[in-house]
Amino acid sequence: MIEYASLNEAVAAVCGSTVSVAGRRSAMGGDINDAETLTLSDGTRLFMKSNRRDNIGFFRAEAEGLSAMRRTGTVRVPEVLAIGTDGGRSFLLLETIETGYGRRGAGSGRGDAQSDADPMEELGRSLAAMHRAETGVFICGGVADGRIPSAASRWFGFVHDNYIGASVQINTPAETWIEFFAERRLRPQFERAAGYFDRDERSRFDAFLGRLDRYLIEPAAPSLLHGDLWGGNYMIDADGRPWLIDPAAYVGHAEADIAMTELFGGFGYAFYRAYEEVLPMEPGYADRRDLYNLYHLLNHLNLFGGGYLHSVRSILRRY
Repeated sequence: MIEYASLNEAVAAVCGSTVSVAGRRSAMGGDINDAETLTLSDGTRLFMKSNRRDNIGFFRAEAEGLSAMRRTGTVRVPEVLAIGTDGGRSFLLLETIETGYGRRGAGSGRGDAQSDADPMEELGRSLAAMHRAETGVFICGGVADGRIPSAASRWFGFVHDNYIGASVQINTPAETWIEFFAERRLRPQFERAAGYFDRDERSRFDAFLGRLDRYLIEPAAPSLLHGDLWGGNYMIDADGRPWLIDPAAYVGHAEADIAMTELFGGFGYAFYRAYEEVLPMEPGYADRRDLYNLYHLLNHLNLFGGGYLHSVRSILRRY
């Protein structure tokens, strides 16, 4: 994607040379980036995230993840319009998702009396369809830089590293899911958190990674994952349609996405029922769920501090 040298240049390229920014107002957009809704001179509204100039890597990664998900033709994600820098800031321009449907919280069911459609059912079905999509194309860029062989359809990873929250997420491809999850997910996070654990705990963690194949299973086929699928990363638009935002995308086991939906309260019965109608969960998932979420809890421990230590230790004691 072209990276523009100013916001005005990006807007002109996307919307036409006679169009300019007429108004800006703050919007909700997470705790990492600033977010604004731009109103253009022709009445178009765009959503913009911005950060320091040297943080443009966040936006490159987000754009790549959104584009990968969009390419499957299964889930709604905002279209990536432009990326660039403007003075001391970097920015990402996205399609605006018009809200106002009256979302009542994850899994709440029907949003209003005028619609029989349940957006959470649609989200469950569309996510399952994304998890069934062909994945080789999403890591095949690694062929060019020698990271993986040319036969990419059974590998796990992503074409580039990206971010999970503010943490770097390593996506160097691996031939098995268990190796990928051990070495690209759990080990880097644990090494960052090593100061929270004594020598014996660190030794036992190494041994635990060596026997991870006792607990996790290889998927029948790899899946493109959202990667950060908690309740704050989906939206219901004004027409009652679900959208996914803010991915940390990579190719992995579909169970990892579903596990994260349950980490902070769950997406509700309608979502899970619809998902399993398309892609049934494999036996024993409930026994593996906390292992997948150990990755996110370790990341929260590293980002936000010791309040997550008890949850991490509790999972480690189980295994």
